[in-house]
Amino acid sequence: MAAMMQPQIILLKEGTDTSQGKAQLISNINACTGIADVVRTTLGPRGMDKLIHDDKGNTTISNDGATIMKLLDIIHPAAKILVDIARSQDSEVGDGTTTVVLLAGEFLKEAKPFVEDGVHPQNLIRSYRIASQLAIEKVKDLAVSIEGKSLEEKKGLLAKCAATTLSSKLIGGEKDFFANMVVDAVLAVGVDDRLSMIGIKKVPGGNMRDSFLVNGVAFKKTFSYAGFEQQPKKFVSPKILLLNIELELKSEKENAEIRLSDPSQYQSIVDAEWNIIYDKLDKCVRTGAKIVLSRLAIGDLATQYFADRDIFCAGRVAEEDLQRVAAATGGTVQTSVNNIIDEVLGICEIFEEKQVGNERFNIFSGCPSGHTATIVLRGGADQFIEEAERSLHDAIMIVRRAVKNSTVVAGGGAIDMEISRHLRQHARTIAGKSQLFINSYAKALEVIPRQLCDNAGFDATDVLNKLRQKHALPSGTVASISMFDGEGANYGVDINTGGIADSFANFVWEPAVVKINAINAATEAACLVLSVDETVKNPKSESAQGDAAAMGEGDELNPGDCDHVGVS
Repeated sequence: MAAMMQPQIILLKEGTDTSQGKAQLISNINACTGIADVVRTTLGPRGMDKLIHDDKGNTTISNDGATIMKLLDIIHPAAKILVDIARSQDSEVGDGTTTVVLLAGEFLKEAKPFVEDGVHPQNLIRSYRIASQLAIEKVKDLAVSIEGKSLEEKKGLLAKCAATTLSSKLIGGEKDFFANMVVDAVLAVGVDDRLSMIGIKKVPGGNMRDSFLVNGVAFKKTFSYAGFEQQPKKFVSPKILLLNIELELKSEKENAEIRLSDPSQYQSIVDAEWNIIYDKLDKCVRTGAKIVLSRLAIGDLATQYFADRDIFCAGRVAEEDLQRVAAATGGTVQTSVNNIIDEVLGICEIFEEKQVGNERFNIFSGCPSGHTATIVLRGGADQFIEEAERSLHDAIMIVRRAVKNSTVVAGGGAIDMEISRHLRQHARTIAGKSQLFINSYAKALEVIPRQLCDNAGFDATDVLNKLRQKHALPSGTVASISMFDGEGANYGVDINTGGIADSFANFVWEPAVVKINAINAATEAACLVLSVDETVKNPKSESAQGDAAAMGEGDELNPGDCDHVGVS
């Protein structure tokens, strides 16, 4: 009787939607697999592009995994994890964003039959984590260092890494042209590897090969006042003054009030304003600078004043461009024109204003400090140039990573097949269910070469069988093993012939850090999804009209419901 009298315990708010257990886990896996299917066809040199049209009417054409994932309006909470790993891969190494989503989707797909058969997810997670550690160790074993080479050799090796990245992009047809440009840009920046020090400027018109690299800074001509055309457009070894102040006559604040007892005093106040601006301009001229740049406006009076004295000036220069000019020329941005010393002035070998397409560009080249580079991109459609910029961003990130972590592995699915073989071999030494789980992880890694074949229109089964046979070490005498050991490790898909080829010999390379990061992130994402067995969705109240009607009947609005009431 006492048990019957106990009050009912309500854990969740009324209307809360909960779904749990095996069905929920399988639903999450299906959602993630669906997301992986969206980007599946973009992998590799023969990958297709996606055209994404948003509600604002913007159109984006891209085959960059991170860009596509960012633009997709994904609502499913578990599937959003794949968006996060694509973003983290992009920010950490720059490339391999499609790979990481594909791997995570495939790990979950391979886990699905086990979950349906009643295997506890924690057993899967444990085995997957062990497999990922073994895979990463194998990548490190197979990685080849490019350290200790001469500069020319190193440039050639880095260019091959950049070309591998660009081969799957829209500008893949000109990959050698852009690969060398990217390597020169990254090496020009040197130890200061901030990404902002490499500028990419887009100019519609012309073709891709009209793009060029400036070993210094280039930016679009800023808004200019009368007198601008009288200024010189080219200087050799000029001094450069960088400012963060306005050089124009400023009207007084709206509420300013000056009381005068004598009307003749008014002129002295006007003169004082003119004297202030002329004093500033005179101090700029006395520094000996031939180029004056400011982040704030340089008015028509100052423009004409500088033009009369053969000085070039530009106001409203973008913050990032001004910082890059400072880094390149060795100058320092000043917030006052008083007591300017020579040490704060920048210098470059040549400054000139050039016409590029319909735009005029201010170009600073031969800068002593280096540390910056600018790529001026040309092309037809705006969407094309934007995709080219995204492609170059990936290539720049890859070269930066290869410079820092100078180890590379064979691309074209070769490294994935070798890890897969290694894990299958290791699985045979394990007793119990874990053997099956590690085998499924190994099978999932084959998705990369399989998808490369599918996207190129080749027979994936045939190519994968050839690869498995090539990667498997032959049994036999010690002599035969030493003869073949490691020979097949670098074999991957040959995109040109539809067969297999030595990826390393064909210079299809990628930094080891790309593959390590991809395996790590994909495994973490898969384990995270597998560890979720319940989703709790907080209730949403009825429409605002329903609430309003309820209030009309005299009901009070619960403060807890305020989040759900729309105020028009």
